[in-house]
Amino acid sequence: MALLFASGALLVADLIQRLVIAPWVRLRPSARDRVLSGWIKIMAWLVTRPVAFLGGCTIPRPERIVPGRPGVLVIMNHQSLFDIPLVVQTVAGGYPRIVTRERYTRRWIPVISQMVRLYQYPVVDPTANRDDMRVALDDLEAAAATTTMPLAVFPEGTRTRDGEIGRFKRGGLARILAARPWTVYVYVTDGFWRAAKYKQFVRGLSQVDGRTEHVATLEWTDPTADPNPFLDHVRELMVERLETMRGGAGVA
Repeated sequence: MALLFASGALLVADLIQRLVIAPWVRLRPSARDRVLSGWIKIMAWLVTRPVAFLGGCTIPRPERIVPGRPGVLVIMNHQSLFDIPLVVQTVAGGYPRIVTRERYTRRWIPVISQMVRLYQYPVVDPTANRDDMRVALDDLEAAAATTTMPLAVFPEGTRTRDGEIGRFKRGGLARILAARPWTVYVYVTDGFWRAAKYKQFVRGLSQVDGRTEHVATLEWTDPTADPNPFLDHVRELMVERLETMRGGAGVA
């Protein structure tokens, strides 16, 4: 039932997004932020609360403390299909611009494919050649420097099989940190890795007992500094919090 509901809801939402939301913000650019903020929060609710109820799982809303303003960066680990609505729900006002893989723009995925363009998500392709990657990183840094909304990134770049904190992909993160000073909100989520991909979503949804916790709010004040010690500190905080969330006993 949860799968059928989610599939049907996304198809209907895709039509609404294409026929109503996208034309609305083109015709009324002054209302863009208000409309997009409201729409993405509706979508985040739609793919968490009803799915949790029908699927018999736990998907609590994270602490919503991230301000919707420039110079805000949200860092969260990457466990599942639920990460996008979860990171959206951390923002108290406005919406996050989420650093996204380029492959989501090459194929049609209801709501998501067009949302990448509509919300102007920065796009990266880990498989690109050196020249194309350089251009993509330049574009990412420019987007980070000019965005008027929070920027959100999953630093591992891909979902982990057991929910552990993976190695950070530092090329894009370094460019983001070089773009401007940031107030960095760090979150850790756990319990969702059992529904990491579509097949696991079908089989393991009822086993999901998720949690998302705010780990720290940090200040990155010098864009010219070496980002690696800062990123090491962020990852250490995330690893420590995940271990605490799991009771110090590894995979939950």
